[in-house]
Amino acid sequence: MFTTEFFSAAQWAALFNASGAEYVVLTSKHHEGFTNWPSKHSFNWNSMDVGPKRDLVGELAHAIRQNTNIHFGLYHSLFEWFHPLYLKDKAAKFETQDFVASKTLPELYEIVNAYKPEVIWSDGDWEANSTYWNSTEFLAWLYTDSPVKDTVVTNDRWGKDATCKHGGYFTCQDRFNPGVVQKRKFENAMTIDKYSWGYRRDARLSDYLTMEELLKTFVETVSCGGNMLMNIGPTKEGTIAPIFQERLLQMGSWMAVNGEGIRATHPWKHQNDTITEGVWYTQKRDKTGGLNVYAISLNWPTGMTLSLGVPMPTTSTEVTLLGYPAPFKWQKRNAGGIDILIPKIGFNEIPCKWAWTFKLTNLMN
Repeated sequence: MFTTEFFSAAQWAALFNASGAEYVVLTSKHHEGFTNWPSKHSFNWNSMDVGPKRDLVGELAHAIRQNTNIHFGLYHSLFEWFHPLYLKDKAAKFETQDFVASKTLPELYEIVNAYKPEVIWSDGDWEANSTYWNSTEFLAWLYTDSPVKDTVVTNDRWGKDATCKHGGYFTCQDRFNPGVVQKRKFENAMTIDKYSWGYRRDARLSDYLTMEELLKTFVETVSCGGNMLMNIGPTKEGTIAPIFQERLLQMGSWMAVNGEGIRATHPWKHQNDTITEGVWYTQKRDKTGGLNVYAISLNWPTGMTLSLGVPMPTTSTEVTLLGYPAPFKWQKRNAGGIDILIPKIGFNEIPCKWAWTFKLTNLMN
């Protein structure tokens, strides 16, 4: 029933590029074991032998690399729900490794050598330790001898003893959004559909995150030092549903205005404001070495003033709104912080529809 007759890798690549994404992770194999590439280790259970009759991984990898600057990554499930060798190893309390030796590791080597992904997103790790999966053997090869050894990044799902402890970056659990700054780089892997990682024909509009909800999750994640990986489930015909297309394009339009406060930023001393709810901070240095602090407000100020409790201004502080041409006036608060005075801005002059980024320079802190 998985046919992908309407799949166009070029259309997918164009959509992901328009979304402002910096990397994309395609599911090469999920827990049912079907591979979306012509794997030599998945006879008659792959996208070339049955269903699509095409190499979906290869087509998208080519389209992404030919038409965008997006980094191409692959998701891969270590385990399979129904594979008899895995069930046999599990029954033996993972003291045998027949499934790993004949299926998991050969597949991982195969996709790295064939498609050279820059991200390996491992999953299906929670039933056995990394020693069963021989994860260190594969990762040692990946980082020292593989064709992507100088460019690849991995997550932390390489065994139930490794998750949130070891890895290039941490995913910890699905929809990981800690709300406080983290010591290690992390990723919030979440879904635009609130309830599913796949496509649901019975989904209602209310089941999808609104743009306001999506940006709230995004801004909170980045402020605490993370990336966000937004999941969308394509249809069996190989299309991306219009609701997902709309969210991705809306994200792209927002990033076109506010990307300066997101890309290549780091957590600031404070993640969110102390007196105004829904304001989250990021920071980065400009070309001259000066520190820029970005206050991303999820709500437009209700009056003529945006009061912030944590930025401490100096006489040379400048406040601007990303996407708006003129600087804003401000006043130092008696109790500490800054009052940003909001001018009368015409409806057609507001730079974006959701979540506005105020840039503050030359702060005392």
